[in-house]
Amino acid sequence: MESLKNLRNSSILNLNATTRCDLIIKIAQKISQNSNKIIKANLLDLEQNANLSSSIKDRLLLDEKRINSLSQSLEEIANLPEVLGIVHKGWIAKSGIKIQKISVPIGNIAVIYESRPNITAEIAALCIKSGNACALKGGKEAKNTNLAIMKCIKDAFREFNINCDCIVYLDISRDEIVNLVKMDKYLDLIVPRGGSNLIKFVCENATVPVLKHDKGICHIFVDKDADLNKALDICINAKCSRPSTCNTAETILIHKNIAKEFLPNLKAGLDKFNTQIFGCENTAKFIPCEIANDENFATEYLDYKLNIKIVADLDEAIWHIGKFGSGHSEAVVSENYSVCEKFLSQIDSSCVFANTSTRFNDGGEFGFGAEIGISTNKLHARGPVGLAELTTYKYIIRGNGQIR
Repeated sequence: MESLKNLRNSSILNLNATTRCDLIIKIAQKISQNSNKIIKANLLDLEQNANLSSSIKDRLLLDEKRINSLSQSLEEIANLPEVLGIVHKGWIAKSGIKIQKISVPIGNIAVIYESRPNITAEIAALCIKSGNACALKGGKEAKNTNLAIMKCIKDAFREFNINCDCIVYLDISRDEIVNLVKMDKYLDLIVPRGGSNLIKFVCENATVPVLKHDKGICHIFVDKDADLNKALDICINAKCSRPSTCNTAETILIHKNIAKEFLPNLKAGLDKFNTQIFGCENTAKFIPCEIANDENFATEYLDYKLNIKIVADLDEAIWHIGKFGSGHSEAVVSENYSVCEKFLSQIDSSCVFANTSTRFNDGGEFGFGAEIGISTNKLHARGPVGLAELTTYKYIIRGNGQIR
């Protein structure tokens, strides 16, 4: 990890906003122009990891459609408003000194991630735009794809004659991560994006500050006053549109008054995707399912598997989410304004939704272009971590000879 000793964001900070924008757009162009090479590398990764689960393979896959979407995402990041040098506040103190609170980059950021090679380009773009240097540690299952994307990034830097020491790819083993997370001399922040074991390991061993992209045990509560057609669409979308993502619903909580009517329709919708259902004993009275236990309710499946529980009321739904939720994304479906507002105010998660899918917890959907992760932390950043969350601030003080 010698490359970390030279990791610095000075080559980015020396660029003006327009050049940083143009550099990101050039990276997007390079990725589009080299899509065949990236797809070829991706197919090699898929062949070499044929034993992976279907959900992980879906996260690993980069086809032409996803590459086009990635390039578009990078262009959106490039064209977002500037986040550096923003004066948040300015005032004159009683001594007459002039004080400004101004946004600056965090510095050197390491991101450890698994499976999804599109993250390589998105993190690079977010860090360039926000003036940060970044060290990228992708999963071994996506090594060929990640390196193909990194070549596009490096080629773009060379065309602009910019030193690319601000972005490094770490081709290290998982065992070496224990050393990486202790390199607080060179790193200002670590963002782990992966399974619960990786996140737990990083949090327990890091001396560098950690911004957790924790597991997504996401819930939807369908109230007795819900529009059941709307609720059905939301539940099917939240579970089945792309179950390998962290914003996918893993548990549906259903008010007892509508269970008899709603459950058969929900099962019919889930059956179209061959979804395996784990239900409470009351759920089993209305539809065939496997009986769920606490282990099910505490599991992030990232697959076509879903827990269902019938609850007595909103309070029981809130209690269940408080016990099993991971602080990621929770939703309520109800036409009752009071129910929605109580749910939104009392649920303590990074994103809380009313009458829409948890799948919207996403940097692109929020207008951030992409995100470096979805934070379940409560300090510094929470929810999709975009450009603004990749900055901190400093105070600039100007005087005219004052002494204290």
